[in-house]
Amino acid sequence: MLTEKVHIAVPTAFFEDESLNIQGTISHIRDLYKQGVKSVLVSGSTGEQHSLNLQEKMEIINGLELEEELIRNMEIIFGVASIRQKEAEELAEKIRHTKISGIMLGYPPYVLPTQEEAFIYAKRIIDLANKPTILYNNPKRTGFDLSVINIIQLSKIDLVVGIKDAGSQEKVERIKNGMNRDDFYFYAGGEVGLEEKVLFGYDRLSSIAGNAYPAEISQWFQNLLMKPKVSEQECEKIESIMEQIYQGNAIVNLKKILNHKGIPIGICRSPIGNI
Repeated sequence: MLTEKVHIAVPTAFFEDESLNIQGTISHIRDLYKQGVKSVLVSGSTGEQHSLNLQEKMEIINGLELEEELIRNMEIIFGVASIRQKEAEELAEKIRHTKISGIMLGYPPYVLPTQEEAFIYAKRIIDLANKPTILYNNPKRTGFDLSVINIIQLSKIDLVVGIKDAGSQEKVERIKNGMNRDDFYFYAGGEVGLEEKVLFGYDRLSSIAGNAYPAEISQWFQNLLMKPKVSEQECEKIESIMEQIYQGNAIVNLKKILNHKGIPIGICRSPIGNI
């Protein structure tokens, strides 16, 4: 089971020639761990997952497995998705035999599977990984929107613990009304619109801004869960953080901040970062 209410969706480090920098990625995770972060998502929702080929993802997993302290003391969630189901299956099988805590199961971009095809895709990967699974619904990026019926059906699998970016208030209510479990979680993808999402049922956070401000974002989210309004002082602090991270391209801004701190996170793969 995945118990942490907040995980940080970490960016992938690249060298100047855009090749993979595994140690740079792990250096950032180590730094977050030292700051008290208990859960991270690797190869996930920072928009870089589909720029990584299967071999690169395998290499990141191999690098993580060598980090015994991190693997032992953190919830490490790994993003699993591919345009080709066969490659997602191979990645899932690899993860099954590791101490990685869970997976975030994304849907293929561009190819627009039917709901039936997507259900089979998800079921197959969940079976192969045999890890606690967060479904990741991201129609803005993939063009595919997982249906309420599919979400409810997949929630009947014990390994499925929640969904990231389920959708609107109306959709979340329909999902909740249609399932027979109270241990299914709704993850907000990033901090934009978070206050509103918490009000209509989102109860966990896949954080972007937490890469740079882990303590502040975690405390803000915990406060939002406990009460509908936070203090004016905290609002001003969060507003400043949001401006730094989300004014422009969030992943580009994050990498600038982390590089400035001395974390060798490097550049983005073009065309991201062209400006």
